[in-house]
Amino acid sequence: MLLRSMAVSCLAMLPLAALDAPADASEREQRFFRQIEGKWRGPGEIVAGKYKGTKFTCEFSGLTPNNKLGMTLDGGCRVGLFSQKMKATVKRKGRGYTGSFLDGARGEGLDVIAGTVTSDRAVLTLKRNQLDGAMLARLASKDQLNITVSVTVGEALVPVIGMKLDRIDSVAVGSVR
Repeated sequence: MLLRSMAVSCLAMLPLAALDAPADASEREQRFFRQIEGKWRGPGEIVAGKYKGTKFTCEFSGLTPNNKLGMTLDGGCRVGLFSQKMKATVKRKGRGYTGSFLDGARGEGLDVIAGTVTSDRAVLTLKRNQLDGAMLARLASKDQLNITVSVTVGEALVPVIGMKLDRIDSVAVGSVR
């Protein structure tokens, strides 16, 4: 509950311009999603806003859906004695991506309304009512995933949440044909 409130509060600050989605699914998008499969753990911090300086630790399982282009990060985060289940899902729909963070904008979370994916990163547009934001998930290496959630302040994109996750399993990432 505390982490959910912090995430939504941080994103509630401001709007972000929509990001363009690529025209067709490609091998590089599939490669990114395959590399997310497995177990991830690491620290994070709120870097701006009301809860600035709050540190937490998260653990996620990265999954890819059968016969669809996309991914799910499912797990939770912990701040001191408090823990919160976290789940983000994104799937290819038409020319872009859709999905949800937590239970989506109809609940207490956010909707994924657009995005772009390359072989080493996904940039997703997040929305909840008048609140807009973006999430960047970047593979710094095959065993390190960095996630940044940002909002727009005026004309600038400002990071508010950062996580540095390390692979904690021995899943072999599939090679691209």
